[in-house]
Amino acid sequence: QVQLVESGGGLVQAGGSLRLSCAASGRTFSVYDMGWFRQAPGKEREFVAAISWSTGSIYYANSVKGRFTISRDNAKNTVYLQMNSLKPEDTAVYYCAASNLDPRTLMTSSVKYNYWGQGTQVTVSS
Repeated sequence: QVQLVESGGGLVQAGGSLRLSCAASGRTFSVYDMGWFRQAPGKEREFVAAISWSTGSIYYANSVKGRFTISRDNAKNTVYLQMNSLKPEDTAVYYCAASNLDPRTLMTSSVKYNYWGQGTQVTVSS
């Protein structure tokens, strides 16, 4: 079992930066694939970024590539999402997700992840 708690959200002006953190409980954090998703009002949840525990491979949505960086610190059981050059369209609730399911499942798909945090609000003003 893994419990995930996100933090770091808030209100920022366009062009600004935020760093989201996701703290995970459990001693086997290092063997979980981790992802970030977001959901804007009236829209479906969408993939943002993910990092594989086994290969270290990193994946980004095209909309955030070059602006966002995902990283993990297994010693701290924490995954981060550094968000730079924020845009109003980045406004959403951001969710952290963890998976210890079939590693062959697509990292960018929400169905891969069996643990989810409660979400943290990110609002980018223009």
